[in-house]
Amino acid sequence: MRALVLEKVGQLSLREFPIEERLGPRDVRIDLKVVGICGSDLHYYTHGRIGPFVVEAPMILGHEAAGVVTEVGAEVAHLVVGDRVCMEPGIPDQTSRAARQGMYNVDPAVRFWATPPVHGILRPSCTHPADYCFKLPQDVSFAEGAMVEPLAVGVHAATKARIRPGDTALVLGAGPIGLLTAMAARAGGCARVWVADLDAAKLEIARGLGFDPIDVGQGTPAETILPATEGWGCDVVYEATGSPKAAAGVFAPLAPGGCVVMIGGQSEPVPYDAGAAMVREARVENIFRYAHVFPRCVAMIASGAIDVKPLITRTFAFEDSVEAFEVAASAPKGDVKMQIAF
Repeated sequence: MRALVLEKVGQLSLREFPIEERLGPRDVRIDLKVVGICGSDLHYYTHGRIGPFVVEAPMILGHEAAGVVTEVGAEVAHLVVGDRVCMEPGIPDQTSRAARQGMYNVDPAVRFWATPPVHGILRPSCTHPADYCFKLPQDVSFAEGAMVEPLAVGVHAATKARIRPGDTALVLGAGPIGLLTAMAARAGGCARVWVADLDAAKLEIARGLGFDPIDVGQGTPAETILPATEGWGCDVVYEATGSPKAAAGVFAPLAPGGCVVMIGGQSEPVPYDAGAAMVREARVENIFRYAHVFPRCVAMIASGAIDVKPLITRTFAFEDSVEAFEVAASAPKGDVKMQIAF
């Protein structure tokens, strides 16, 4: 079938690709309708690797998706042909120690779409375990359904922070993950959320969503947070940039007893101010993707508790997939989430 293939670093093609997937008894076949372009897709395109995951052969990109069930395996009971679904892209070994302890996202054997050597789903159809497919209500669009995967990262981060009603939070980074984390933090009970970034256009989107923007080109987040909190700091800091400079400063705006949640992937070790963490008795959490949150994300979008539509800033046709990645890789100001529609 035709697919968007990463041939090597910096080279994409939309071409026929030999991929054959057998429908197992617990699987469903899905016609793809919308696929989002993720930062990890772009990183493989521009760098060919993320940490230990290296592209060594042509690979189909894409893992944020929604579509329609066209065939069901013999043992599938909760889905039928015609159901609209979003899909969790990671498939763990259910017998692994991590999966048995409920941490299936950190299972070393997990097979995750568009993570070498596993192919992604920027193609017309795929098969997937029914247990990792989630039905979309009729009033949730395919475009919103494809946003469930990145929203899951934000919800997992908010859950890790153990937010209490009335908490204050700072999100470093106004990209898709940063803004979705801010939304999840507010939905989880935060009374005030600041979002920090260098991109003025993205900060305006954050302001329009009801968050307090901080332009880090004009000063550090701590210079805004501390006066606004009578010198105390905010209860939670989410690092969603993947920037070593941002990661090095996570404790400065943090309140005593506060929590830092590391979201952005770091390709190299980053400085850690142990003294600043110690005097605050700071709690530091790390997340790797997500676990057990897809149904919550679908429910929040369906109820209106979280509105992801303002973050979808550009949509391309599948036939224009190569152009879509070229545009996304150029990081145009003000663009948050770009999607590809079939």
